[in-house]
Amino acid sequence: MSHVAVENALGLDQQFAGLDLNSSDNQSGGSTASKGRYIPPHLRNREATKGFYDKDSSGWSSSKDKDAYSSFGSRSDSRGKSSFFSDRGSGSRGRFDDRGRSDYDGIGSRGDRSGFGKFERGGNSRWCDKSDEDDWSKPLPPSERLEQELFSGGNTGINFEKYDDIPVEATGNNCPPHIESFSDVEMGEIIMGNIELTRYTRPTPVQKHAIPIIKEKRDLMACAQTGSGKTAAFLLPILSQIYSDGPGEALRAMKENGRYGRRKQYPISLVLAPTRELAVQIYEEARKFSYRSRVRPCVVYGGADIGQQIRDLERGCHLLVATPGVVMERGKIGLDFCKYLVLDEADRMLDMGFEPQIRRIVEQDTMPPKGVRHTMMFSATFPKEIQMLARDFLDEYIFLAVGRVGSTSENITQKVVWVEESDKRSFLLDLLNATGKDSLTLVFVETKKGADSLEDFLYHEGYACTSIHGDRSQRDREEALHQFRSGKSPILVATAVAARGLDISNVKHVINFDLPSDIEEYVHRIGRTGRVGNLGLATSFFNERNINITKDLLDLLVEAKQEVPSWLENMAYEHHYKGSSRGRSKRIVLLCGASASMKSHIL
Repeated sequence: MSHVAVENALGLDQQFAGLDLNSSDNQSGGSTASKGRYIPPHLRNREATKGFYDKDSSGWSSSKDKDAYSSFGSRSDSRGKSSFFSDRGSGSRGRFDDRGRSDYDGIGSRGDRSGFGKFERGGNSRWCDKSDEDDWSKPLPPSERLEQELFSGGNTGINFEKYDDIPVEATGNNCPPHIESFSDVEMGEIIMGNIELTRYTRPTPVQKHAIPIIKEKRDLMACAQTGSGKTAAFLLPILSQIYSDGPGEALRAMKENGRYGRRKQYPISLVLAPTRELAVQIYEEARKFSYRSRVRPCVVYGGADIGQQIRDLERGCHLLVATPGVVMERGKIGLDFCKYLVLDEADRMLDMGFEPQIRRIVEQDTMPPKGVRHTMMFSATFPKEIQMLARDFLDEYIFLAVGRVGSTSENITQKVVWVEESDKRSFLLDLLNATGKDSLTLVFVETKKGADSLEDFLYHEGYACTSIHGDRSQRDREEALHQFRSGKSPILVATAVAARGLDISNVKHVINFDLPSDIEEYVHRIGRTGRVGNLGLATSFFNERNINITKDLLDLLVEAKQEVPSWLENMAYEHHYKGSSRGRSKRIVLLCGASASMKSHIL
């Protein structure tokens, strides 16, 4: 590579010094953990041990609490305690206790999930619902145990001041004015109480604009980065409306079906998500904002026990979160009375081939037509396919752009370092030692085999780590994610496909051990850090295998005002100039889009 090769020969120590990893926020020592807490795949004992959640699955401290909080119900049955994860420290792929059932089996089984208003069992085993006699806008009595479960996690480290600088543009007829505080719009006692419990002090930019738009019952197409607070942006106003309006026809339809022994559910709101992980994350947020209400959220996705999902749905469902492929299975869900439809990460759903299923759900089943239902679409990008979907599904919608569509967050510090293939593992160890043992680090690789190999290597080096990829079972994936989120395995090795839709808070460092082949995937990967105003670091290993992404990567770094290595500028010029069959004309085009420093190299 002529002069580029010489510049790329810089020592790893010199490049590593430029990463500035030993800042005041990252001096907690090495990222090592005792080997005794982690067992690699080939050494794991397959015998299941004591379940992760050592408590009764009902989630109630007394029968009095349970009766008082009948909206959330309970699932304490003869099958005993939930088995969730085997207690093997930080492992990622062990099997669950066969005698129990996972607490994360795709439909949710904790104590607050089985209620539907105030149900009573009659002698004929059919539901007799009295919830229509109650005012849905009034909060139910609190449950200390459930409150601790839902709201014990923090949202610390959010850089709201910097996040407020992100530009927002709303276009459309009669667009409602944005809010500056959650109290600027009427959302009811339940929602305001739960906002306080979640410790949200002020709305993010997408929330400031989306909440009043949805409260005005306007359709919305929003382009915003994942992690910008968009889940709360649609859940808060939707649940607020359900609380004030009550269940309406949906409840009467459910009761009518119950008279004939059928337990078909009619959710008032449907949220579609591309992956089971994202669906579960949205569901967990819905649980928080439906606390002390009569609304019961459910989540349904592929890869879990369909029988258990159906049994959970039969207990009642007002807000359904699902992946597109399973919504209409077995005729257990009716969309006749769905008032609110949300398509989250719509661009990802189209990328994954879900458009036929989405169109069937929205256009060919019993879903009310646009103009009757209220539809919201959220997407990180706005390609032609998404524009067509918005045209077909939305009625006189408002377009909301938060930041530049398809860009990277300025909260992420991006570093690109030249690392030969043979030096990658050694350089990775240096990065992990500098980051700190308590920092969550996400390492991306290109292949499933590479994920397994790198996980085993890190284990033998003494690091508590776990991994996910497409060959993992759903339970193994959930176990690995739980270990990562909880900090028991603060390093997660993942393939891009397996990490789609993940929304994990407090990820401090994303490492592209293998760079992707296209720039959009790069943007999605590094977007796993720097969420909701948090500051994050993304480090990418670059070598001669990644030459095809050179120009796009350079443009992205310049746009995001990141430090650009001189060798990357030179390589971008060399690659594009030499690859041109038109010589001078190609050189002129390159000059037009080059940075000032790069022009000096070209000229």
